[in-house]
Amino acid sequence: MVNKTILIVDDEASIRDMVAMTLELNGFNCLQAPDAMTAHSLIVDQRPDLVLLDWMMPGTSGIELSRRLRRDNATKEIPIIMITAKGEESNKIEGLETGADDYVTKPFSTKELMARIRAVLRRFQGDTDAQIVYEGLQLDTQAHRISANGIPVKLGPTEYRLLQFFMSHPDRVYTREQLLDLVWGGNVYIDDRTVDVHIRRLRKALTEFGYHQYIQTVRGTGYRFSSNLC
Repeated sequence: MVNKTILIVDDEASIRDMVAMTLELNGFNCLQAPDAMTAHSLIVDQRPDLVLLDWMMPGTSGIELSRRLRRDNATKEIPIIMITAKGEESNKIEGLETGADDYVTKPFSTKELMARIRAVLRRFQGDTDAQIVYEGLQLDTQAHRISANGIPVKLGPTEYRLLQFFMSHPDRVYTREQLLDLVWGGNVYIDDRTVDVHIRRLRKALTEFGYHQYIQTVRGTGYRFSSNLC
């Protein structure tokens, strides 16, 4: 992960400096932004590998910026870790549903932050050259694209990885804990409700094309991708 660039977005300079020092000591390049407007300009111009995004900032909030990034094809695949003092479960779910890939609650330890950053970055590396197709639903791992009968399907980066895993392992049931280990990576400090949030987002994206029913809930166990709907 050498030479990876991370953008730190926080209105508190002391937090930005502390996080930047930790990241640089661990071999990362850093960009800093005190507000959403500056952050958006840096994201468009510099294309960082990951964004650490504070939820509560003057003017445009981190949540609003996250939504904007996910709507734009040029930025929708950049991983986002939300950083916030809001620790309630409902806040965490809201952050994930707006496009964040992980969530860190203040105050946090630098060791936990580094573990989360590395885990998120690992999820978006190592695609193969294969194409996987089921009844018109095509996943091109080399181009990092998904299409339904030739029409592009817009997915966030975590939903893409989740669908890639499901399509590569059809007709097998996986618990939430297994999906966290196999899709999110080991030693990730998130709970299994995160899986449910991303499953809902994945199904919503596939509904328009009629492919949502491939992602099936196995009551009392977990989820599976069914290759045969007949």
